Amino acid sequence: MHLGIMQPYFMPYIGYLQLMNAVDKFVVYDDVNYINKGWINRNRILVNGQEHLFTIPLQDASQNKLINEISLSKDPKWRGKFLKTLEQAYKKAPFYFSAFAVTEKIINLDAEKVSDWICSSLLVLRDYLDMQVEIIPSSSIYQNTHLKAQERILDICKQENASHYTNPIGGTELYDKNIFEQTDIQLSFIKSKSIEYPQFKNEFVPWLSIIDIMMFNDLATIQGFLNEYELV
Repeated sequence: MHLGIMQPYFMPYIGYLQLMNAVDKFVVYDDVNYINKGWINRNRILVNGQEHLFTIPLQDASQNKLINEISLSKDPKWRGKFLKTLEQAYKKAPFYFSAFAVTEKIINLDAEKVSDWICSSLLVLRDYLDMQVEIIPSSSIYQNTHLKAQERILDICKQENASHYTNPIGGTELYDKNIFEQTDIQLSFIKSKSIEYPQFKNEFVPWLSIIDIMMFNDLATIQGFLNEYELV
């Protein structure tokens, strides 16, 4: 069984979804500490031809809390404001209506905790993109928060009887292939290839949220993008 593990990111960039698509089971690593100014509740879209960083508001977020302990803002106004920003930025994009419908469904998902909300959003994206992957939050099963870093990842792999674990390319200095091989687990790193597509008539801005990709590309093209990577 091929396993991937990542923290919950809201409407992530294509590399995150490539990892989801590459594995049989995807663990949303939600019982680790929240990181301020990370990608859990922030991402980038295109506004007036420039990258624009948006932030989903949280309640009492702190790096001293686990991700699954943090709630979304109780002020409902942010949802409408976010959708309005998308409308103004992308209403002339070729696939605006289908992309907006998916995003609106996700924005209005009913959840209190940000990790539950993002897990649900990943399920919506999985179904929309027709991925064949099981998604599970780490907080629901493994009971191994006493372990750290590579040791904890290995424990999850063992509990899942995984034969293959794939990590984003940024983890090459964090994980040791020899240690994984000693437990009969193949370790790979996923490296995204360059992906480019028309964004109105602007100079291309890479690695934006999947929202941007959905606005400018049809489903078949996005599914092709999901396979534009190599395992190293």
